[in-house]
Amino acid sequence: MTKIGVITFPGTLDDADAARAVSSAGADAVALWHADADLRGVDAVVVPGGFSYGDYLRCGAIARFAPVMGEVIAGASKGMPVLGICNGFQILCEAGLLPGALLRNAKLHFVCRDQWLRVDNTETAWTSRFDRDAEILVPLKNIDGRYIADKSTVDRLEGEGRVVFRYVHGNPNGSVNDIAGVCSANGRVVGLMPHPEHAIATLTGPSDDGLDLFRSVLDAVVNP
Repeated sequence: MTKIGVITFPGTLDDADAARAVSSAGADAVALWHADADLRGVDAVVVPGGFSYGDYLRCGAIARFAPVMGEVIAGASKGMPVLGICNGFQILCEAGLLPGALLRNAKLHFVCRDQWLRVDNTETAWTSRFDRDAEILVPLKNIDGRYIADKSTVDRLEGEGRVVFRYVHGNPNGSVNDIAGVCSANGRVVGLMPHPEHAIATLTGPSDDGLDLFRSVLDAVVNP
């Protein structure tokens, strides 16, 4: 069975939800601890949301130096799929695995709502199960969710098709170009601010749209 690791840092909130999403997709969820430089033989990694190390300094700035992240960076360099959600997205940006940064929301308010996203790139390890331009509904909850990057970086992301998800029907946090998620140049590392792990069943979420991210990575592991 495909094994997908889910990292827990001090202050992580959504590791159990991410593990549940992994299991629901048909993979074996493997708990990974921030202080262990060991990925336990997993095929992919999810860096979940929360407030790692209390968001001291900058969101994700301390977690980026955790022992487990050295292994994540090394694995990503070899093509291992990595997904960063919310605080996980912030951590991946701080670690240099994704470009740009996440800053305080434009209106300085914590945003918590169900959010529509458009899938702009279906060629990543985490989005192959979606149709291009599909609109999906997933929860959003953040105060430091405003994606920014310098103009040359944004132009490169847009030109290379590396904007994976985009906010539609309203931009909740002022992110540049309505960007909700981006990917690495090879499409194996993806980060997004909204929470697909909270949208895996209509009984508990606004939709089951998020489940296809976790199903997509199973395909990517089998056919890298």
